[in-house]
Amino acid sequence: MELLSTVVQSLLDLGAAIFVPIIIILAGLIVKMKLKDAISAGLTLGVAFTGMTMLINFMTGAITPAAEAMLKNVGISLPIIDGGWTTMSTISWSWPYAFLMFPLMILINIVMLVLKKTNTFNADLWNVWGKIFTAVGVVAITGSVPLAFLVAAIQIIFELKTADVHQKRIEELSGIPGVTCTHKMVLFGALMYPVDVLLRKIPVFNKKFDAAALKDKVGIFAENHVLGFILGIVFGLMAGYDVSKTLTLAIQCATALTLFPVITKYFMQALSPISEAVSDYMNKRFEGRTLLVGLDWPFLGGSNEIWLAVIWAVPVTLLCALFLPGNEILPFAGIINLALAVPAYLVTKGNLPRMLILCTLGVPAFLWVGTAFAPFITDLANATGAVALQAGEMISNSSIDAPVFTYAISQVFDIINGNWIPLVVLVVWGVCYVFYYRELKKENQQAEAETVQNNLGE
Repeated sequence: MELLSTVVQSLLDLGAAIFVPIIIILAGLIVKMKLKDAISAGLTLGVAFTGMTMLINFMTGAITPAAEAMLKNVGISLPIIDGGWTTMSTISWSWPYAFLMFPLMILINIVMLVLKKTNTFNADLWNVWGKIFTAVGVVAITGSVPLAFLVAAIQIIFELKTADVHQKRIEELSGIPGVTCTHKMVLFGALMYPVDVLLRKIPVFNKKFDAAALKDKVGIFAENHVLGFILGIVFGLMAGYDVSKTLTLAIQCATALTLFPVITKYFMQALSPISEAVSDYMNKRFEGRTLLVGLDWPFLGGSNEIWLAVIWAVPVTLLCALFLPGNEILPFAGIINLALAVPAYLVTKGNLPRMLILCTLGVPAFLWVGTAFAPFITDLANATGAVALQAGEMISNSSIDAPVFTYAISQVFDIINGNWIPLVVLVVWGVCYVFYYRELKKENQQAEAETVQNNLGE
């Protein structure tokens, strides 16, 4: 058991930029890709992951000090430290049973593939910590390890089923066939969906309005580098920076927005041959069935709409932190909230005005859940020594992936303590999820019917 834990932890310690390409190379060889092609695809994917991580860190490093300055200008004081996702991952892996989640995730995926309950092969094994985080939340309430793994297994199934129905929409948006997103963050889209349905009924919001449409309307001012520069100027002024620091921030924002689409091209270059090889392999062995490759969100990172929504959400989050009743978390490490922007992008198909509205309405959920999770996250951090905290300090995350789902499914057993809120939230999320799932499934069926019709026409 200890040996398995050591092996699993050693693999995951490599990081996504190494671990995921290794999985992709092995998958490529299994589906009969040439060795040189599989290695090339894997290495290119590693380059893409590393490039995206560098850019996100660069952008976070530029914007976080500005956000901190904005809050200092108004004299805000909130007691809960925002440790970001990296701190949550470290704390999750400090759970003694964490290493068992890795084989459980693989086993469930294999069983569902064999039983034809999913078509997604989840190569995003590195993000297994998200399931561990949910399990830790269950243990904090119930003290039951078996129940924690049962709830985590349910989350794994939801992630695979959601990845299946998102694939056609993701292909339409990204241009990459045979690839989908298995990250938990997309589950937040269920709550965004009913609001988006209402917005679609308003004529002004029911028109195509992505970044390209914005460019057509305002010309050069919607070019990535110009738009990034303008946003940087705005942030600098809000932070009270002097001219030099404001211009530096503007150039940094311009650089980030200019390079994100460049990096995404490497995801396409890496994933296209893999998805084609997997598709050919499956078609030969399972007539009429196509296997999908499930990945983390970064292959969508070339979408300007995502980054515009991320930047928009920064001041919205700061304002909410100031005035939102019940919030006690100070948003810093999680201020670049991709777990908010990516689901909005998928739900709206990149409609920018609707994305900004959904992100604005979604911010409170992240702050409330971050506040609610702080006690048990702090207790675990102190018990394991994973994070050094001073006496009385509390830690959490202002951008927990799929916050409503994670809160509801991990805290639902708090009914034993008389707290019915998580159960009510879980029911509401479940109802929204059913309707969102139905729309995505119908969309997939229509796309498949059109493909069949086109093939017959040829």
